[in-house]
Amino acid sequence: MNNDLLLFSEENMFKQIEQGEYTLGFYKLKFYAANGIPSPKGTDTVSEFYIYPSGGTLRDSNFNIIGYYAKFDTYKGFVHPKKDNA
Repeated sequence: MNNDLLLFSEENMFKQIEQGEYTLGFYKLKFYAANGIPSPKGTDTVSEFYIYPSGGTLRDSNFNIIGYYAKFDTYKGFVHPKKDNA
């Protein structure tokens, strides 16, 4: 099993959320990227993405919506792993 957290997957999204900081309504995530989209394979580019739990939207570094993930939507039951400042 590959433990590279930069490979895009829902499991790695959750791991990064657990380790990350919730601020301004989102978590910052980093993944390998291809054409501005998170990649499940290693690439030469690593980009920053943002997951907004109040809606489950994944956004790129320009805050454009690039995907919806119900698993990370608080309205669908997602619970912040660290709700210190959520």
